Amino acid sequence: MQVKEILKKALNLEPLTLEEGLILYTKASTSDLMYVGYRLRNFHVPGKKVTWQIDRNVNITNVCVSGCKFCNFHCTLNSDSAYITSIAEYKLKIEELLKYGGDQLLLQGGLHPKLGLDFYKNLFKQIKEVAPSVKLHALGPPEIAFIARKEKMSYREVLEHLIEAGLDSLPGAGAEILVDRVRKQISPGKPDSQAWLDVMAEAHKLGLITSATMMIGHIETIEERLEHLIKLRDLQSRKPKDVPGFLNFIVWTFQDKGTKLENEGVKNRVSAEEYVRTIALSRIMLNNIPNIQASWLTVGVETAQLCLHAGANDFGSIMIEENVVSSAGAKYKMDAYGIQKAIVDAGFIPQLRNQKYEHILLPDCEFSKIYSIEELKGKAKGQ
Repeated sequence: MQVKEILKKALNLEPLTLEEGLILYTKASTSDLMYVGYRLRNFHVPGKKVTWQIDRNVNITNVCVSGCKFCNFHCTLNSDSAYITSIAEYKLKIEELLKYGGDQLLLQGGLHPKLGLDFYKNLFKQIKEVAPSVKLHALGPPEIAFIARKEKMSYREVLEHLIEAGLDSLPGAGAEILVDRVRKQISPGKPDSQAWLDVMAEAHKLGLITSATMMIGHIETIEERLEHLIKLRDLQSRKPKDVPGFLNFIVWTFQDKGTKLENEGVKNRVSAEEYVRTIALSRIMLNNIPNIQASWLTVGVETAQLCLHAGANDFGSIMIEENVVSSAGAKYKMDAYGIQKAIVDAGFIPQLRNQKYEHILLPDCEFSKIYSIEELKGKAKGQ
């Protein structure tokens, strides 16, 4: 099958095979991939609005036994730097989040050997008591599987308990590449790819909003990236019809600075063009996931802006706090003004959203003030 025939099939929202995806990746021009990616973006999310969010990442703990070779943030249980964030610290962080107009906490955990289900239930309940309106986008499939194994419970039972305690949505954390050859080498202590998918399947049955991710630029092959995308698409196709399932998909690049993988000779060599092609191909392969996010945090603003012309419709969050990829070299930062300006400069209209991808008004605070296109361009000239 030729490139044009495959692209036509994609435009008809027909699921592509791994072989067809590989033909596109190796033979289609970047401009053709971007064109089709953008057309499909407009099918799923019509119009010129590009969404963004105000949230805060908080690390529950830095203790983790997964042994991920791409993570500089984790430490052992007996390390002098080991910590568990206290409720007093959460209160301060939430106070700042609300001051900045944010409405979501992304709680990133770790596979802490001494923290069980009761700890997380109590934590979620305490946070909801402090700030009932704040949404908890918390943990991820590896943590859920780890807790289930520790408590000798099913994934569904763990999720039911956490939902009752205040869990609002489940991040796509810990997916990396959903191929066990890769996982065994880069994250040997994490549950396998099927466990990740099984946790998400149960989350979908329970009606939880979830997101999906993929980390590229380490030891994976192009075929394995495509296998990852197809597994996500197939799982999404099996969700109950009345639930969102995967509401968005995020591709981010491996950050290598100081990691064990770097010490083993593995460097992130993903170019701007390769990332843009990957965004377009993700939009093409994931014919049933509505929102695609460009990771400005790991690839930079200019590359992320190009992605808006290749299938991405979301610019992510200003990330009031982020520790994990930053510890491995991610150096990009943006405030509310910067993220809005980046979207406008790319030719689109910024639109604040919540975790359900519902459009919301900007809060009445200077930090997140909306600017007209004229104001944004005027402020840029004055800088």
